Amino acid sequence: MTAAPRLLVLRALGLGDLLAGVPALRGIRRAHPGHHIVLALPPALTEAALATGTVDGVLPAEAPERGVPSLEHWPGPPPDLAIDLHGNGPESRDALAALRPGRLLAFAHPDPAPRRPADWRPDEHERERWCRFLRAYGIPADPDDVRLPAPDAPSPAPGAVVVHPGAEAAARRWPAERYAETVRRLRCAGHRVVLTGGPKEDGLVLDVAARAALPARDVLRGGLPFGALSALIAHAALVVSGDTGPAHLAVAHGTPSVTLFGPVPPHLWGPPPSPHHRALWHPGPPGDPHGTAPDPQLLRITADEATGAVLALLRSGPPSAPTRKGDDDRVPPVPSARP
Repeated sequence: MTAAPRLLVLRALGLGDLLAGVPALRGIRRAHPGHHIVLALPPALTEAALATGTVDGVLPAEAPERGVPSLEHWPGPPPDLAIDLHGNGPESRDALAALRPGRLLAFAHPDPAPRRPADWRPDEHERERWCRFLRAYGIPADPDDVRLPAPDAPSPAPGAVVVHPGAEAAARRWPAERYAETVRRLRCAGHRVVLTGGPKEDGLVLDVAARAALPARDVLRGGLPFGALSALIAHAALVVSGDTGPAHLAVAHGTPSVTLFGPVPPHLWGPPPSPHHRALWHPGPPGDPHGTAPDPQLLRITADEATGAVLALLRSGPPSAPTRKGDDDRVPPVPSARP
């Protein structure tokens, strides 16, 4: 029996980057239903990558500070097709080119290229950027194709408001005291609130919890495994966070959200237009999303503003059945990933 052709995609970034790449990955999956699709990304995101239903396997790959990882441990013969969804520079292209794939698609295209890709646009939403890139190569992709089905696992706190104060970089972390004030006011309004954080964010989570006098049962420490985090967010009343992975996961599950934007504006990384997602943002000079101090634009968001946005969404009630799963109430079908 002839083995299926192999397709390698590079997007070795974070959870939010993976979820923002789902529309592009869905386009690739549909365009190449007979290929065995492998996604190169950090091993901690293996469960999340497979949960998208767009890939058949993963190649563990990561580098410090969102750099380009080596792919030299790729097993077997060269991939038949390689696609660079990691960035626009030659480094990611060259990491794939080193494997000598049968064909390589990249913004930094090889020379000669069978078809020149679209130009990189810095002022373009991340989802649209990669879908437009694929369309330039004749692969249809819809940037609003973001939905993921809810996991089968039960939520550890069904119906709670989930507050996630962490973020990979300090520039996107709203102050702990403001999160705590928001948590206190939501609890005073009768809402159960649970705190989550990443594997290295226990100190921040405990700080917010102590300031808000949150009971221990509502403090989810240690970084939830993806399945538990996905179930928590899929069955939450609402998610409050900065511009980070849980915000994208809320959009993927159709859960209402309030996202606090700082150095990067929502027109580059925010949710699709929806009455159930609020992106709080004060326009100003662009900042460094990987900076070591909270961005000045993020600090312009007050606890009053954030709490008011959350309470307004909660008063409007949960999304009706037609919108809970996205703007058109459908999780677009994709071929099932092979074992």
